[in-house]
Amino acid sequence: MSYSSLIAESQVILGLESQDRIEATRLLGQTLVEAGRVSDLEGFLADVAARERQMATGLPGGIGIPHCRSAHVSAPSLAFGRSERGIDWGAQDGPAHLIFLIAAPEGGGEDHLAILAKLARKLMRAEFKNGLRTAADAATVVKLVDREVVNA
Repeated sequence: MSYSSLIAESQVILGLESQDRIEATRLLGQTLVEAGRVSDLEGFLADVAARERQMATGLPGGIGIPHCRSAHVSAPSLAFGRSERGIDWGAQDGPAHLIFLIAAPEGGGEDHLAILAKLARKLMRAEFKNGLRTAADAATVVKLVDREVVNA
């Protein structure tokens, strides 16, 4: 599979300030609707919520990676949000400041797992996380994700 164009500048929210993960996921999901990657926001959010009920997707170090396979997704996609205040994503060490919403087509199980695995490995690297934390604009985030996750 080609990982080209998993993420675009329009799928990045650097000032993601939400009261909770449900609202944050809705805001990130809306960027995927606007990009033509998700056809039905409510249906997609229901699929993400069902996945979140199985197990919280907060990782240590201030990371949230909500994800799902959904019939409402047309192409493997990422949306990224950065929260200064942090949003509770269920990690034991505190709120998430870096959030990646991973959306995969219903039949794209292997693609979904490959994206998730690559992203999780990169998020263990301090340089990658620091780059995301300090990115001045959406273009910088897209270049970083393309370099470290998409084209790695």
